[in-house]
Amino acid sequence: MDFSFTPEEEKFRDELRTWLEVNLPAGWIEGTYVMPEEDAAKGAFLREWQHKLSEGGWAGISWPKEYGGRGASLIEEVIYEQEMARVKAPPVLNIIGTAMVGPTLLQIGTDKQKEQYIHKILNGEEIWCQGYSEPSAGSDLAAIQTRAVKQGENWIINGQKTWTSYAHFADRCFVLARTEDTGKKHEGITAFLVDIHQEGVERQTIRSINDKRDFNEMFFDNAVVHESDIVGEVNDGWRVGLILLSHERVGVARQTFRLQKLFEELLDLTKNLKRNGRPLIQDPIVRQKLAGFRAETRALLLNYYRHLTETIRNGRPGPEGSIDKLNSSELSQRILSFAISLQGESSLLWKEDALVSPSWQQDYLRAYAHTIEGGTSEIQKNIIAERILGLPKDIKY
Repeated sequence: MDFSFTPEEEKFRDELRTWLEVNLPAGWIEGTYVMPEEDAAKGAFLREWQHKLSEGGWAGISWPKEYGGRGASLIEEVIYEQEMARVKAPPVLNIIGTAMVGPTLLQIGTDKQKEQYIHKILNGEEIWCQGYSEPSAGSDLAAIQTRAVKQGENWIINGQKTWTSYAHFADRCFVLARTEDTGKKHEGITAFLVDIHQEGVERQTIRSINDKRDFNEMFFDNAVVHESDIVGEVNDGWRVGLILLSHERVGVARQTFRLQKLFEELLDLTKNLKRNGRPLIQDPIVRQKLAGFRAETRALLLNYYRHLTETIRNGRPGPEGSIDKLNSSELSQRILSFAISLQGESSLLWKEDALVSPSWQQDYLRAYAHTIEGGTSEIQKNIIAERILGLPKDIKY
């Protein structure tokens, strides 16, 4: 396997690096800029960042050029994620829109839907969220109970969604709702594009263990959506939903490259923290642990490149992505847990009282979500067992 990049691809990287140096907030790359915490200020900051990305041609880079993208190749998407991880760029507020909803509409949306939504998704004028999970339908997505009933040209939606990322900033939601009971869970589901500023939608932020409020509960009480905002056909939502999820292909790349950056930060932490007057990196036990993490992060990266090569060769991602997702999410937990243990009793300190950057504590607590979101570790293990190793499926009782 050849992991080198062509001159054209390196030119793409250089162009992105130059743009980031000019457009990131002053002090961002040096680590002195502090992103706002309060919701309104944070939302305004991230919307402005989305707008900058769009103006620079760095939002939705894989989108066709006629819709405002760059028509980037899969390798260029990977380079993009490498560079964003290198500078720990601000999160893309409209990531659900640019990475999932937009590409789905470009693939199977109507001309009216493309005209109405595509441009606003790219420039951040309309922020999107994703209404999939429910209190009793997380990993088993087909068990959703949110319902939609036809009333003239409209559909009336009632139900609840949970763990909806960035819904408190969002303007619209890609919602899966049950429209018919056939006795088979995967049937009778329809995908809707819902305006969530209407009276029939209530949003409540969920306070996470790391004191962040990025997730939400959403309640639909006779929410109205016009039939023109159905994606695909009525009762074809399961297929449509899988199409949307298939566009999340760079999510694993993002986590893989962030882990390489996380290991570098762990190295710096061991150089700066001292025990008995000596930097922790001089401790043989710490060095042994670092060597192990170095081997694991490198193996994760090379394994990802191997799967990327297969994707390019076959023209589509395969189930091997579950290996990358499983390993990256569990490895991040272990690295962050080790970083916390190095701080000793000081690891209990929070925010401005922390001995080192409080992001270690916050990221450690947030890491437990990595093995849940996007398909739990248990789900990934089943996929690996059944679709890669050829083992029999679980017995259903």
